[in-house]
Amino acid sequence: MHSYEEPVFLISVVAKILSIHPQTLRQYEKEGLIEPGRTDGKMRLYSQKDIDKIKTILRLTRDLGVNLAGVDIILRLKDKLDELDSLVEELQYSIDKQNNKKNSVTVKRNSYDVIIFKK
Repeated sequence: MHSYEEPVFLISVVAKILSIHPQTLRQYEKEGLIEPGRTDGKMRLYSQKDIDKIKTILRLTRDLGVNLAGVDIILRLKDKLDELDSLVEELQYSIDKQNNKKNSVTVKRNSYDVIIFKK
């Protein structure tokens, strides 16, 4: 079993899984939306994390009509929110440690995902 972030899928496999053209994946990479791994022979390899991110991009573009520039902004904001959540968690841990709370419970939030509600 491969880890979530380990690049193992070839571009043709990802394109087939997601029912998109490989050129779409190349365009997403050119726009800086995804960064697949590379083999020594420079072949693109995608992880499950990459595939999930591409699914988010497809939801934004297909279902919500967001253009690629908008997708880039949304993904950057999502990354910033994740970063700030980690900082809050670290600060809460430090506060608990200073207050000698040995059994404090910290609730970890999941990454912010785009949720699409159907009419």
